[in-house]
Amino acid sequence: MIARQLLAGAAGLGLCFGCLMMPEAQAAQSIRVLLASDVRQLEVYTDQTLWVTDERDQAWAYRSALRIKAQGQVLLLNGKPVASDQLMVRAGSHDVKLWLNGNGNKTVLHTGDEKGAVQVSGSIQLLRRGKGLLVVNYVDLEEYVKGVVPAEVNPAWHPEMLKVQAVAARTYALYQHMLSAARDYDVVAGTQDQVYRGRQGIDGRVVQAVESTRGMVVTHQGAPIYAAFSSTAAGITEDAMIVWSKDLPYLKGVECPFDIESPHYQWKASFTVDILEKNLRQQGFAVGTITAIAPLTYSRAGRVATLRVVHSLGELVLRGEDLRKAVGYTVVPSTQFTIESIGRDVILSGYGAGHAVGLCQWGAKELAELGYSFSSILRYYYPGTELRDASLTQAPPAPSVPPS
Repeated sequence: MIARQLLAGAAGLGLCFGCLMMPEAQAAQSIRVLLASDVRQLEVYTDQTLWVTDERDQAWAYRSALRIKAQGQVLLLNGKPVASDQLMVRAGSHDVKLWLNGNGNKTVLHTGDEKGAVQVSGSIQLLRRGKGLLVVNYVDLEEYVKGVVPAEVNPAWHPEMLKVQAVAARTYALYQHMLSAARDYDVVAGTQDQVYRGRQGIDGRVVQAVESTRGMVVTHQGAPIYAAFSSTAAGITEDAMIVWSKDLPYLKGVECPFDIESPHYQWKASFTVDILEKNLRQQGFAVGTITAIAPLTYSRAGRVATLRVVHSLGELVLRGEDLRKAVGYTVVPSTQFTIESIGRDVILSGYGAGHAVGLCQWGAKELAELGYSFSSILRYYYPGTELRDASLTQAPPAPSVPPS
């Protein structure tokens, strides 16, 4: 069945060939990416002139370097006070490099640079929120996708897999953009949405994957889909209804026996009951001293949907994903686990990594290596969809329940 689905003809793949003939006509689309919040001080560098404008279109020019500091009711630009709650920093068509520093920063992107530097294209918007600043990168959609692909997968992977990731990342960004008019940004540069590191890691393979799929997005009924993806399904992918209470016809479980080579295929984890109690209370759960934990219900794919937590104040029914959130998504990589023992430490053994909804990255890697095209892989993991040019899509319906 899987092979027949993957080897379907063009019609079965849901390709709208007429829709893919117009990438050159697509207008440049800008995506707003939140790089950091609550920033008190940052430095901006470029080898060109920096232009800064405020919300009243007042403008200032700086030679190559600018230090910005939030102080009281003003912003200090190289020590000079400016009364503004919103600034836009540009270097024409040239990149800028940012250093985020100072107490209180909540940086959401991980640059790999020990100084916290990130190089980005586009422009930088600074928005005062409370005592700090939001740092938002306005960047062309295709340049954004180039920054996501090497941050989400290994750029040495098969070219068809890189195309899969490029189209999924582009689709996810456009979906969020179309639904985020009331927000200060479209996507976050971390795992809350999809990882973005600016120019870091971009090479010829990444550029080729993005440019060869330029403008292509996965659609359902003419609108970009919520293109969820995660590392390793280790079995059947999961329904969005189970994980996020979102009934999306293209996010239904499919068999995924392709990711056995993933380093996250099988794992063991442990955490203390004390940490679980503390974090559950911080998240608003009324929990006493925990004495027992046991799976209560399972999803169709065999993952822990809910757990029964017995504690000194009573009982709590906890979602599997809430357990992951409470002890850390990296501590408990997935909800496909069994409980080996419970003392003051809880020891789990499990399979897979991530929420397992939609695209499985390691599964897609294997399928690409077996010779399947990026379009057939996308069609398999997002059933009932088709590829279209982004310029020919309509806005998706607003979700009734946001992803957790």
